[in-house]
Amino acid sequence: EINCETDFVAKNEDFIKFVNDLARLATEKAPADVAALSELPMGDGTVESTRSALIGKIGENMSVRRFERYETAEKLASYVHGGRIGVLVEFSGEDEVGKDVAMHVAASRPKALDAAGVPAEDIERERSVAEQKAAESGKPAEIVTKMVEGTVQKYLKEVTLLSQPFVKNDKQSVEQMLKENGAKVNRFALYVVGEGIEKKVEDFAAEVAAAAGNN
Repeated sequence: EINCETDFVAKNEDFIKFVNDLARLATEKAPADVAALSELPMGDGTVESTRSALIGKIGENMSVRRFERYETAEKLASYVHGGRIGVLVEFSGEDEVGKDVAMHVAASRPKALDAAGVPAEDIERERSVAEQKAAESGKPAEIVTKMVEGTVQKYLKEVTLLSQPFVKNDKQSVEQMLKENGAKVNRFALYVVGEGIEKKVEDFAAEVAAAAGNN
């Protein structure tokens, strides 16, 4: 995920080339993280120096935020929607199934493959809210317990890929669709541009000035 500030820059040829070159480097060189990626050679310098020069040229801040790289003997399917949602799926089965799953992930945005992959803090947050609501019902403790568990299970069904209703046929779950086609999904990555970024004030003018001074 490469962040910039406006759609105008997102469509800029130099920015698009930078993004494509980064994707190629991440694929070929397998850097451990963004810091390692930033130090890789690019053009006459490094990824970081190229980024800084591009900021000076375009006049808008941009940052290399994150990336996901899969190395596998299985198949990979990818889907990008509008340059803002990106999905990568590792699977076995027909290519069309992988493509369908990638598009489903983009549309339904599951948090994990199955319940085991849902962060414990997310489950506890849902459980806490459910307990508070159930307690207010005034029903017996054993009924309250069942209500809470039912709410948590409903939540897990909604946020896990295999349990979600398949977008192209909501009469069956993704898991049922996969079994029907003799396919399996091992893992997936979903990136939504800007998701989880806290708004913060940055000294952009100083960075532009520094980049311009290096030219």
